[in-house]
Amino acid sequence: MNCIFCDIIERKAPAEIIFEDDKVLAFLDIKPIHYGHILVVPKKHYSDLLEIPGDALCSIIKTAKMVTGALVKSLKPDGYNLFSNNGKAAGQSVFHFHMHITPRYFKDEIHFKLKLKDYKNTEMQNIASLIKNEISNYI
Repeated sequence: MNCIFCDIIERKAPAEIIFEDDKVLAFLDIKPIHYGHILVVPKKHYSDLLEIPGDALCSIIKTAKMVTGALVKSLKPDGYNLFSNNGKAAGQSVFHFHMHITPRYFKDEIHFKLKLKDYKNTEMQNIASLIKNEISNYI
């Protein structure tokens, strides 16, 4: 397996590291949306959200909160986005689970162009029922 994030974790590839502990690494994205765009990754390789165990995910979220606080205090953006792309269709390009933290500014002209849908008749209840029936597999 060739994974750039594993290479960064193992110091085989360069990165500007923001934070590190025994479970998590946070570093600047090499192709940022805005300067200060940070990636938070588990040190163990998991391909996506569904593969990462809960305790490792908690470490990612706690680190994301901490480095977001530092980003906001130091760069003073108007806001920030916190997100994770999972799967090729969702825009994931490195298949090592990671969270993006990117500063946002009122006039940055970055827009998510969504085509929002409306549920018809009983579609909402039918979709909810399908999902609810699978919840027990994840508890």
